[in-house]
Amino acid sequence: MEEQVKISLTLPGVPEYVSVARLTLSGVASRMGFNVDAIEDLKVAVSEACTNAMKHGCLVPKDQYHVDYIVSDKTLIIDVCDKGRGFMVSDIGEPDLGNPRENGLGLYIIRTLMDEVEVTSSNEKGTVVRMIKQLEE
Repeated sequence: MEEQVKISLTLPGVPEYVSVARLTLSGVASRMGFNVDAIEDLKVAVSEACTNAMKHGCLVPKDQYHVDYIVSDKTLIIDVCDKGRGFMVSDIGEPDLGNPRENGLGLYIIRTLMDEVEVTSSNEKGTVVRMIKQLEE
């Protein structure tokens, strides 16, 4: 089994700190060997997940959310976790791209940019968006 390293951030629920999650991700992904285009995609996905955590999981600015980067040789797992009230993951459908709305594209964008995406949510534990990206040869 390959060794994993976990890097964790606890961020306040205000937009000014999303850049910390992006910068940390950029350093981790660069060190792993992801190319510039892949790193930009990763940063967009993390920004979307952090924005969702702030919007839906941080009800007051003092609320916090967590970002974990789990690094192995060829796999990067990113968990964005909040403690907000959960939602029914099955209620999230595909967006109507013919009539796009201003909001509601976050998970669609994340799923488009990542290799795998898992969303778990409950009223007791909040929401975790797990994003997985494989390092291409």
